[in-house]
Amino acid sequence: MIDFLTEKKSSWEKIKESGLPVVLYGMGNGADKVLDELYRLGIPVLGVTASDAFVRGQQFRGYTVKRLSEFEGEFIVAVSFATCLPDVMAHIMALREKYRVIVPCVPVFGDDIFNREFIEKHEAELTAAYNLFDGESKRIYAGCVNFMFGGELDVLFDVTGEKDEVFDGFFRLTESEDYLDLGAYRGDTIKELLDYTGGKYSSIIALEPDRRTYKKLCDYAGSMPYTTLLQNAIWSKDCVLNFNSAAGRQSSVNAKGEEINAVCIDSICAGKKVTYIKMDVEGAELEALEGGRKTISLQKPKLNLALYHRSEDVFRIPLAVYEINPDYEFHIRRHPYIPCWDMNLYCK
Repeated sequence: MIDFLTEKKSSWEKIKESGLPVVLYGMGNGADKVLDELYRLGIPVLGVTASDAFVRGQQFRGYTVKRLSEFEGEFIVAVSFATCLPDVMAHIMALREKYRVIVPCVPVFGDDIFNREFIEKHEAELTAAYNLFDGESKRIYAGCVNFMFGGELDVLFDVTGEKDEVFDGFFRLTESEDYLDLGAYRGDTIKELLDYTGGKYSSIIALEPDRRTYKKLCDYAGSMPYTTLLQNAIWSKDCVLNFNSAAGRQSSVNAKGEEINAVCIDSICAGKKVTYIKMDVEGAELEALEGGRKTISLQKPKLNLALYHRSEDVFRIPLAVYEINPDYEFHIRRHPYIPCWDMNLYCK
C-alpha cells in the first residue's frame, strides 16, 4: 500500500465490519451514490435522516426521512451530503459525541468509489502526484487521500485552512492580473480576485455556461471595465457540446443536455496575455487543461484548479499540469467543507 496512507481500512470496510446498520444523513446525488454502494456491499440501511428543520416526512429512495432522534438502537451515521455552512459542519462534528459518524466519499462526477480497490489500482499515480509536492502540501495531500479513503472527520479538519493563507501568502495576486475565470458562477471568484487585489486588475475573461447563472454573472460584473463575459463551456477544443443547465454548481457537460458552444483556453487566449487561471468546471478540468497546453506551456500563468469532482482528479490533474509544464511549483490546500470539496491545486 501507499507509504503515506495511514488509514488501514476504508470507510466502507469500517461500516461493513462493524455489523451495524447505517442511517444515511442527507439526500440528493451524493446520497444516491452512497446508498447504491451500501446496497452493493450488502450493508443494511436503517433509514434516512436530515437536519431537523428539513424533516417533513418526505420520501427518499423508499425511506421516510426522519429526525435522527427517532432512530433507536445502535447504528452508524453516514454523512452523504456536502456543506460549507459553519453551523451545519459544527452540528455534524457534534454528532460524534453520541454516534459513530463516518463520511464515505463518492465522486461528484463519475463512478469510481474511493475504496481499497481504487487505491490499489492507482497506487503509482497517487505516489507520483504526492511527490510533486513538498513540505506542508505533502502533509495536506496525504491527509486528503487518507480522509477520502477512511472517512474520518478529524483527518479532514486537520488539513483544512482558510483562503487567506493562500492569497495573502504563497499565492499572492497582484494588481495587474490578466485573469481567466473558468466556471465563474455568479461572480464569486471575480469578487475573490478583487478582494485580494484591492479591486485592481488588468483584464478579466470569465466563462459561465449555465444560462440562468450567466445572467446573474452579468448582473454582477457586466459593467466592469476590461471585462469580457462569455456564456460558453470550456473543453479541449472549440466545438459544440451537450450541456445540462442545472442553474447551479452542478451544471455540467451531459449527453442529455442542450447544445452549447464550447471553447478551449488556447483559442480564448490567442494573442492575449494571461497571468492567472482559475478552473472549477464540474469534472471537465482535465479536458480544459488539454485545451490550454500552448498557453500554460508558454505563458506559465498561475493556476488555481479544483481537484475534487472526480475521484481520480486528485492525481490526474497534478500529473497533467506537470506533463504540460514541469517548471511549476505545486501546492495543495483544502478549505472548509464536508466532505473533501474545495480541495484546490495551486501552481505558480
